[in-house]
Amino acid sequence: MDDTAFDKALIAAAFQLAAEKGWRSVSVAAAAQAAALPLARARERFPGRFAILLRFSRLADQAALGEASGEGTTRDRLFDLLMRRIDALQAHRAGVLALLRALPVEPRTALLLALATRRSMRWLLEAAGAATRGIHGELRVKGLVAVWLWTLRAWQSDVSEDMSGTMAALDQALGRAERAAEWLGWRVPASEPPEATESVTSPPEAPA
Repeated sequence: MDDTAFDKALIAAAFQLAAEKGWRSVSVAAAAQAAALPLARARERFPGRFAILLRFSRLADQAALGEASGEGTTRDRLFDLLMRRIDALQAHRAGVLALLRALPVEPRTALLLALATRRSMRWLLEAAGAATRGIHGELRVKGLVAVWLWTLRAWQSDVSEDMSGTMAALDQALGRAERAAEWLGWRVPASEPPEATESVTSPPEAPA
């Protein structure tokens, strides 16, 4: 089993435990044992429970970025990227919902997720062709974080098989953001290639 397969197996076990017993019961050792994975390797790959969330976030980013398209408007690209990231959460829905319910009593975890979310949204913006450097770039990142949180809230209550409610909420949030401020930079012609803000090869550690 390669590292990626190992990590995915442990993460899946962790979210299954969260779904069954609550996020506060999750540990790296418990997830490894539940998935019949070697504890020594789990310790090497995941120094602590936070590492599970950081690795999951990175995998979600990679799932979104892996099929990033340069076609359409920046808004269209962001819609596709964000929905692919939602798909990664949907695969572990019950466990992710348990995690989100635990955040009010786990401020350190909430802070970790907030920081990771900012990193993820920066990557998605750049993949969609929007610059993230400077004051305007930071404003774009904050704007997309708000869009993501609004979409995540809709996803939490969306029980439809096709996630139509989530998609509608995302489209609405992107539309409001696009109209709200020109600095979001989402009015990019479909024929214009994504703006190169910096050279990147793989997403940084960052979760849901």
